[in-house]
Amino acid sequence: QGVIVPVQCEYLSLRGLVQLENTLAMIRENLNPEVAIAGILPTMYDGRTLHAREAVEILQENFGDLVYRTRIRKTVRFAEAPVKGMSVLTYDPTGPAADMYRELAKEVLHGAKAREHA
Repeated sequence: QGVIVPVQCEYLSLRGLVQLENTLAMIRENLNPEVAIAGILPTMYDGRTLHAREAVEILQENFGDLVYRTRIRKTVRFAEAPVKGMSVLTYDPTGPAADMYRELAKEVLHGAKAREHA
């Protein structure tokens, strides 16, 4: 019963996490006591910029192991795929954009299996 939170590697997006945590607290109190953040996914990551690297560092400092190792980097394929009415996995199945989401899927599944055995 977890939520994967995509977070752009930008300051304002980091501030939005505080609001999300407040919303999840209300949901736990009123609707579903089991809901929690399953993981935080850094998106629109550009490792060439100090700002993006610092944003990931801040996420890791505040959320530790909840931050996925997978980084969804900026690529034009994310803009092109919906124009064609396709997911990026269908539009460019062998491209780097699809690879990033495959890596995320592996990481999510591996984490779920690790928790089952804990």
